[in-house]
Amino acid sequence: MVQRFDVGPRLSEMTVHNGTVYLAGQVATDATKDITRQTQQVLDQIDALLARAGTDKSKILMAQIYITDLAEFPALNEVWERWVSPGNAPCRATVQAQLAKPEWKVEIVVTAAV
Repeated sequence: MVQRFDVGPRLSEMTVHNGTVYLAGQVATDATKDITRQTQQVLDQIDALLARAGTDKSKILMAQIYITDLAEFPALNEVWERWVSPGNAPCRATVQAQLAKPEWKVEIVVTAAV
């Protein structure tokens, strides 16, 4: 069975299938903030979505991070390292990318186990 959450005309925010949770790319709700605050907003959204699926950040299998400016990579990592579950850091890739809206500084996609 496939479960979809917050289904819109273009995408679902989250899909659960066969014990795996797939999140759409999460971006800041307030894009006027700096990279630190945008990253925290995104991680808070990830926490909330994972909780709705009955899981949490300790079960993240893979994270894909898109950042607009690699000069802000250290600030992003600072927030990430405070947030990530100790001893459960997932596989991760970070790439510089132009995001859909110029005010977004970071977008994060995660896959997790239920």
